[in-house]
Amino acid sequence: MSRSQRLLDLIQILRRHRFPVTGAQLAADLNISVRTLYRDIGTLQEQGADIQGEPGLGYILRPGFMLPPLMFSEDEIQALVLGSRWVAKRTDGQLSAAAKNALAKIAAVLPEDLRLSLESSTLLVGPPDNALTGETFLPQIRQAIRGERKLEIVYRSLKNEESRRIIWPFALGYFDLVHVLVAWCESRQGFRHFRTDCIISLTDAEARYPKRRQRLLKEWRDQEKIAPQ
Repeated sequence: MSRSQRLLDLIQILRRHRFPVTGAQLAADLNISVRTLYRDIGTLQEQGADIQGEPGLGYILRPGFMLPPLMFSEDEIQALVLGSRWVAKRTDGQLSAAAKNALAKIAAVLPEDLRLSLESSTLLVGPPDNALTGETFLPQIRQAIRGERKLEIVYRSLKNEESRRIIWPFALGYFDLVHVLVAWCESRQGFRHFRTDCIISLTDAEARYPKRRQRLLKEWRDQEKIAPQ
């Protein structure tokens, strides 16, 4: 992890705490030494972050650092909260944490009245009917989509037929009971949909696919007659 990323992570961790958090806890969360943490806090303070506290007592970040003030309507705030809560409950741990972090960043720079509206939203997301499976590979799949990289998968269909495929992943669908990977399949020479809970193994094929993912998405939508979202 780069130092810049570590400083951003430190700011985000502090934003999630309303009360002082100890240097030891912060260092553990970042997997760094306490000595390095103190240097990072000093760097952020020099850059204008209002971090208050001292060794032995804990640290707290006053709101308003790094992001300009944001204004949302009540409906927009409810949409943000509801969407973030859905992601937090219906996706893998990595994306769930990202949703919580994004909401914390927004809350940190909202005017007080809007922040209270965000924090007291009564729109709730219930638990899924069944525990989702197939989450293990989701971070790798999203990374491959972002990097436009081929994947080699071993897939077992619902008919219990096993096959090995080289695919070009470009979209990932989230449903209440299943996640579906949309990709171009080299062996079938066409678009295919793969349930992530049916993927037995997944590895990077160490090659970029020849088309841009936006192009694949458009061709797939045209074929399936799906309107852009």
